[in-house]
Amino acid sequence: MSTPGIHPSAVIEDGAQIDPSAEIGPLCVIGSNVVVAADVVLKSHVVVTGHTQIGEGTIVFSFAVIGEVPQDLKFKGEASTLVIGKRNRIREHVTMNGGTAGGGGVTKVGDDGLFMAGCHVAHDAQIGDRVIVVNSAAVAGHCVLEDDVIIGGLSGIHQFVRIGRGAIIGAVTMVTNDVIPYGLVQAPRGELDGLNLVGLRRRGVARGDITALRAAFQMLAQGDGTFHDRAERLGKESESEYVREIVAFVMGDSDRSFLTPR
Repeated sequence: MSTPGIHPSAVIEDGAQIDPSAEIGPLCVIGSNVVVAADVVLKSHVVVTGHTQIGEGTIVFSFAVIGEVPQDLKFKGEASTLVIGKRNRIREHVTMNGGTAGGGGVTKVGDDGLFMAGCHVAHDAQIGDRVIVVNSAAVAGHCVLEDDVIIGGLSGIHQFVRIGRGAIIGAVTMVTNDVIPYGLVQAPRGELDGLNLVGLRRRGVARGDITALRAAFQMLAQGDGTFHDRAERLGKESESEYVREIVAFVMGDSDRSFLTPR
């Protein structure tokens, strides 16, 4: 007997947990350890496998492969989890992999993201809320993308890179170092070229904070001492919460060095 919302041609393995309000389209394949929440829509030909959770209201478009094993030669079949939040839009041919033992075992995607056609989220990545990854961009293993980050099309984010909240990466850019919050990165080898002023204004950030961020960027670019020395001084001198956020990010743990202002 057919189940409302599940196309008769879909393959649902025993053990899969699918909310009655979810819609599973033609020729989808759902693995036994998958949890599909309320109002999720899987268009046709979607594969969801592994220990994968898809949050309510998320839509996954045709030919996406969600929750497959990591593309990591160190992976030996250990428990591997992918957790996707609410109201994401995951477009055609997107791939998202579960985690590895060396990276904590969990890949996590926040809420309200847009993952455009052909992009990739690798093992152990931690993706915040309202993140946009444009067509054919790739986020490598162990990366951290904080809230409101935008990754331009055909760009690559190197493994272990952290990208701070509100930063924007231009199209066709290779990013191999951490990016400060609200940073603007562009050029083929990823140069920190300014601040994401358009994004700040769109979010209604006060003019005084934007002015403080601009002054902070200039100090990071041209001040005395090392990059960390300049950031530490900023933390002592600025009262802007946005500047302090940059300082906290710079002073945090990292496996990569920082892109520094030009």
